[in-house]
Formats: sequence, structure tokens, C-alpha cells
Amino acid sequence: MPNLNFFGKSDIGLKRLNNEDAFAIRSNEGLFVLADGMGGEAAGEVASRIFIEAALEVFSRTTYHSEQETLEGVQEAFRLSNERILNHVEQNPQDQGMGCTAELIAFYNQQHFVLGHVGDSRTYLFRQGRLRQLTRDHSFVQDQVDQGLITQEEARVHSLKNVILRAVGIEDPLAVDLIRGKSHSGDLFLLCSDGLSDLVNEASIQEVLSLPLSLAKKGDGLIERAKFRGGFDNITVILCEVT
Repeated sequence: MPNLNFFGKSDIGLKRLNNEDAFAIRSNEGLFVLADGMGGEAAGEVASRIFIEAALEVFSRTTYHSEQETLEGVQEAFRLSNERILNHVEQNPQDQGMGCTAELIAFYNQQHFVLGHVGDSRTYLFRQGRLRQLTRDHSFVQDQVDQGLITQEEARVHSLKNVILRAVGIEDPLAVDLIRGKSHSGDLFLLCSDGLSDLVNEASIQEVLSLPLSLAKKGDGLIERAKFRGGFDNITVILCEVT
């Protein structure tokens, strides 16, 4: 697995009374996980915690060396968390509708990674000064953009921008986007909840990541920009730099 520098932080934001985001970093295992819960009362917090715990459990069982092993590990993390959330709702009907969006990136060997994605949390890659979104939002407005019915700018302020079409814990089986790639020295991966991406556009994210600052200061800078723009949701960022 590559040498990695990293930073992670979750902020409640300025409007919410609780934090439904969760994240975990296991750098020795090359594992970075983020979840954004949804559901009434504390149900969102429960869903995101279930996802994080399931992912850590799966990746603690063995060390993944090949692409196929890592793919299967990522798929199992999503399958297990989906099953556990559905079981929780079955036993606790008052939590009907709870679930979470999720990002999981697992590095293996020296330069490779597998990324699992469900929902509208996002993973970006900042490489050689350019920012690129690796994931596609599973949302109503993204489908509208893909069909050419609205622009990206219109999507950012659309009244239905929070309508999610796919989430962990809603239905079985769960369809997971799996993205495979090769990392390079200097690559910087950003995993974030929509509390960041809804308020801070790609140009602004790229500007922060381009600054000659530590990962901690870059992460704090992204969160502060989201809060400056209203901080309407919980804001969670993970930065992972390949060195």
C-alpha cells in the first residue's frame, strides 16, 4: 500500500442540533470511510455509525492484496451495513426511512485503490493542480443534469436537490458504484459529505487544496468555507495524500 498522509474532521455546522455524519481512518490498512446519515431523531446517527462499524469489521478480518480481494471487501462492507440497517429498522419500526450515504476508499499494493460509493456524499481527486469528481451523485437533480434538463448551476439551488435515489439501508439488494484506479505520488483524495459539496463549489475546493498548507489546515479551511456560506448541514471531510 502507498505511504499516506491524512486528515479527517466532522463539524456539526451552524444549524443542526446533532451530527449525523461519521467517519473513520485506518491508515495502516489503507482504509478511509465516511457516512452521512438520514432519518428522524437520532436514526441518521445510528445508520452512519452502523456503516462505519461494518466497514471496520470487514477490513479488520484480513489484509487485502489484490484488486479482486479489495473489491470483494468493499462490496462486503456495503452489503453487511445495508443488512444491519434494514434489520435495525425491522426491529425498530419508528426508525423507518433511516439510511446513509457512504464513501469507502481502500488502498492495496503500492499504487492501487478501490472506491465504493452510494448516495450524494462525494470523493474527489486533486492531481497536478486539477480537481476531478470521481463519484456521481445518486440524486434526482443529478439525473436531471444528466438528461440535460437543468444545468449544474441550477442543480445547486434546486428545491429538490436533497432527494436521494440510492442510499445504504433502504432496499436489498443494494447497488454500489465501484471505481478502481491507480494513484500517483502527490495525489490528494477528498471524501466529503454534502454539507461541504452543497455549499462550496469545485473551484473553491480546488483553490483551498492548491494552497501550500498542511492537510489539517486545508481540511479546516474547507469546513470554514462551508460554514461561511451558511453551514446548513453537518460537514465532514477526509483528506488522504499519497506521498
